[in-house]
Amino acid sequence: MIFTPINMKLDLQSELLEQLEIHDYKYVTIGGKEICWLDESTLVSWIIMAVLIVLAFLLTRNLKVEGKLSKRQLILEMCYTKLEDFFRGILGEGGMKYAWWLMSTGIFIGASNMIGLFGMKPPTKSIQVTGAMALTSIILVEIAGIRAKGFGGHLKSFAKPVAIVAPINLMELVIKPLSLCMRLFGNIIGAFIIMELIKAVVPVFLPTVLSLYFDLFDGFLQAYIFVFLTAIYIQEAIEKEDEGEKVKKKARKAKKLKKADA
Repeated sequence: MIFTPINMKLDLQSELLEQLEIHDYKYVTIGGKEICWLDESTLVSWIIMAVLIVLAFLLTRNLKVEGKLSKRQLILEMCYTKLEDFFRGILGEGGMKYAWWLMSTGIFIGASNMIGLFGMKPPTKSIQVTGAMALTSIILVEIAGIRAKGFGGHLKSFAKPVAIVAPINLMELVIKPLSLCMRLFGNIIGAFIIMELIKAVVPVFLPTVLSLYFDLFDGFLQAYIFVFLTAIYIQEAIEKEDEGEKVKKKARKAKKLKKADA
């Protein structure tokens, strides 16, 4: 009996390590080194994408433009309209070209977070997956800024409101993807550890109830936060100068011209 708590601790530790481990499946040799190109998180991500593609194909079949619409089409149109209004409120009309990417990313993260209900390890439990998604998001943000302001204009935006803050704004190129990555990864890992501890203490009923919260509600909440922050970053990148700033620039230019004439 003396060793029971120790044994329970060791069993829980081994179970946590097993669940947190990402198994490697396939390797390729490059420069004499074996590099894994297919691991558990990648395989599950492919499965999720394949399922989402099949569902998208099935749900969008035989859609109508006129006539009596099916309940399936009405629900799909309602969901799409709600999402479109949500992102339009953040991005504005000028940023709606990026809404499709944000919607797709949100659906993928939500599906990845709830895949644990089907006995698979969520890909978002791997920091490589969350890091890659965060990096992709920030690359999209920078591309959006360049498309909206031009390369030179986007570079100048790092020196606003004053040039002295440029180093801090440049640091955000690293800080933003890091924060997106660690927030998503940390919440998924934290929820998993809490669930495993609860299962060890109260193995009946309570884990089932809390699993619905962590795998469904919290999973979709993290997807919402990820795409919401990405949308905010895109809006900041494509934001144009306001009229007041333009007037001030014209006034300063006029004063310089007057001095030059004098």
